[in-house]
Amino acid sequence: MELLFLLILVLLMVTALTSGFPVAFSLPGSAILAIALAALCGWLFAGDPDAYFAHGGPTQWLSAGVTNFRSLYWDVERDTLIAIPLFIFMGIMLQRSKIAEDLLVAMAQLFGPVPGGLGISVVLVGALLAATTGIVGATVIAMGLISLPAMLRNNYSKSLATGTICASGTLGQIIPPSIVLIILADQLSSAADQASTARKAEYKAATGEFAMPSTFDITSASAGDMFMGALIPGLVLVGLYVLYILVSALIKPESAPPVPYDGKYDRYFVKNILLALVPPLTLIFVVLGSIILGIATVNQAGAIGAVGAMIMGGYRLTAGTRNSYYPAILAIGSTVAIMVILGQYDLNIKSIKTDEDAFGIMLAGIAVSGLMIAVTWSAWRAYKIENTLNEVMLETAKTTSMVFIILVGAAMLTSAFRGFGGEELVKEFLTGLPGGFWTQFIVVMAVIFLLGFFLDFIEIAVVVVPIVAPILLADPGANVTAVWLGVMIGLNIQTSFLTPPFGFALFYLRGVAPKIVKTLHIYKGAVVFIGLQLLALAITGFFPSLVNYLPNRTYLTSETAPPPMNPRLQSCLEDYVFERYVTDREQINSAITRFQGLDISYLPKKQQKALKASQDKVAETFDRVSDIETAEQALLAYGPEYRPLHQQVRGIQRDVRKLDEQIRLVDRDRSRATREDIVDDALVAQLQQRVDQLKQQKAQLEAQIPDAWEQARKQYVELSKAEKKARGIYRSHVDGVYESVVKVRDMAAGAEDLAALESELVQLESVITTLPGKEALEKVKAVSKRFSSVKATSGIKSKLSKAAKALKKDKTEKALKALADAKKVFASEVEWRRRALRELEPELAVLNEAIKHSIGLRMQERLTIDQAEQIAACQSVHRDISLNF
Repeated sequence: MELLFLLILVLLMVTALTSGFPVAFSLPGSAILAIALAALCGWLFAGDPDAYFAHGGPTQWLSAGVTNFRSLYWDVERDTLIAIPLFIFMGIMLQRSKIAEDLLVAMAQLFGPVPGGLGISVVLVGALLAATTGIVGATVIAMGLISLPAMLRNNYSKSLATGTICASGTLGQIIPPSIVLIILADQLSSAADQASTARKAEYKAATGEFAMPSTFDITSASAGDMFMGALIPGLVLVGLYVLYILVSALIKPESAPPVPYDGKYDRYFVKNILLALVPPLTLIFVVLGSIILGIATVNQAGAIGAVGAMIMGGYRLTAGTRNSYYPAILAIGSTVAIMVILGQYDLNIKSIKTDEDAFGIMLAGIAVSGLMIAVTWSAWRAYKIENTLNEVMLETAKTTSMVFIILVGAAMLTSAFRGFGGEELVKEFLTGLPGGFWTQFIVVMAVIFLLGFFLDFIEIAVVVVPIVAPILLADPGANVTAVWLGVMIGLNIQTSFLTPPFGFALFYLRGVAPKIVKTLHIYKGAVVFIGLQLLALAITGFFPSLVNYLPNRTYLTSETAPPPMNPRLQSCLEDYVFERYVTDREQINSAITRFQGLDISYLPKKQQKALKASQDKVAETFDRVSDIETAEQALLAYGPEYRPLHQQVRGIQRDVRKLDEQIRLVDRDRSRATREDIVDDALVAQLQQRVDQLKQQKAQLEAQIPDAWEQARKQYVELSKAEKKARGIYRSHVDGVYESVVKVRDMAAGAEDLAALESELVQLESVITTLPGKEALEKVKAVSKRFSSVKATSGIKSKLSKAAKALKKDKTEKALKALADAKKVFASEVEWRRRALRELEPELAVLNEAIKHSIGLRMQERLTIDQAEQIAACQSVHRDISLNF
């Protein structure tokens, strides 16, 4: 019966959407009606409202919608969606203030004389508007009103002209900042959590181990990651559009002829071009650059974009007046002043200690006040001129409300879909397809592409993605990142704006195109660009680094970057280091030889022993690397032979687990039937027969497991453990070698800091002999605490601690003896540290310089830019980890 109500749910949704009923009410309405009908039928025919639900009941699935509503609007931890109204405001403000028109005119003048130049200018403007507005309708309408007449006047092919405008307008869906990417990030974050849980369960079922290594976990996606991941594929798409137009113009010149510029190429031309291009480009750099450089979060960047758009709109709306640029100049000057002040002063109010700190706060206050005046001034202009601000705020509120209501409705629909067992059906269908992940992925992409013919991008993102994304992300064979999957879905969803019959970009252009342009021209022009979008989708799928590299690089170079010791970096880190061993081996060997010849006889026994061990072990590093390579080669050589057997057996075992679950459910029903007041013997017998059949199927499946499986699995596990052990030994080895070198260097470097504490230590003798016991005790503790500022002074502090304990028991003589011991240790420490600083530290500095990016890389605080780039490139490739499951 669950399948019947699942079908009713889908039919209700399809009927509501195709009849033109608002999406915001179609999705939750379908869910509520289907749940209510299932509950009513369950109560009427089975005496239980929960009877026709695969999981839970009507109360649970309706309350899930309320829970999702609360999480969308009141959960302070879930702030991804805050960026949506900010970017919508930015886009509408730039469109209403005619910045888009200026861009189109300037780019047409700049590229017009090139074959296909008008078309290329439309694509480039579409890309710029995508990076500043992201509003498809506004972009298509603006270009349709301004560029289409110019293209038709200059004898452009109607299909090429209309296709170019429609396709360029849709770039806002994939080039950040994009509302689609924010919604996808929100959906994928929860999908990644579900996939992680599923992968951990599979790991436990396959290996029997409760804890899955963190290196096997799902890589989730934030809105910032999605923005950075989509940037390069978006530019690839722009490049394909430009290349197509250029090739079309060269092969068939009459389809896109050059358009000469009527005016003069003088300083006024340059001025107009710069005034049209520089402000939007600056806004793009500030918004996206702040995210990519890790300076701002997506929400903060959205706020920057909204304020920047307000200021740009303020001067554009008053173009031609003498003081039109005053607020913008004030805003730029104030921002520059704030940046300079930030570099010169600590602007934390809590840490004000001097007059200079207070002066810095005062300067920052003046600069911020200047910025606030500029923003208020610009807002007042937008409010007074053509009622622009009111209209922008109203449109922002409408669009944001629509998005959020659809999100809530989709959450309720998804909950109902799961309640009727739809998610399990989809999972069984996809995992049952031959060909593994890539067959599943292609089917999902095909379904999303076909849905684009009928559904809007938001509907696809919030209804389909939560159902299929956890299944695709959980697959350890492909091991794809959530960012890559999100960008692939985003590229695919983008086609929904171009696919007939309901492509919104086609309708937008049809509404403003002259009568000479037929609907067939628009459809014909869009088809080629749909093909180009699918080509970009294929390129991105084939080269995942195009998506994964930028998010990885940004993460590894940010202020919050993980240290090189992070477990998830080790595989790529060792690939990098092993290459350094090959290229820098001569330099490393030379430094090792000098290190082994150093005189360390004057060091304390503990440091001497540690450094001597490092001298003896450092040359073994290359042997440890060789051990790893040997173990790795053995594992890789066995992999091709073992993989088919592994896949066969794991498939059988998954089917066995499904049968176990079915047996459990049927046996539960049988047990319930036997506990009824009037036992239905026929039903009990039928259920028992079903249990026996399922057990027989299970036995048949288990019999299909080859006899060689146990031995083959054992051999693979042994080889895997051998490689893991070799890597563990190597890591422990290099850490131990480098740590002792760093420790001795730090101790030597603190020689003078330690010597500076001599007077305080000497004065303790008079303190102990003259002051009362309690006061003397506090003084001794204070001096002991001072020694904590110098590394490796535990020997001195230990003696002072004994003195303090003696004073606590009023044993002055014992305290003085402990103090004398502390002085001896102090004198010895200062002596050897000063000598080490003169003789040993320079040699250790040379050694450190030679090995810190190889043997000592794991012990560094963070990666260098070059290292981060190489490791980011390594991590951008999807790696098959299925044999570990």
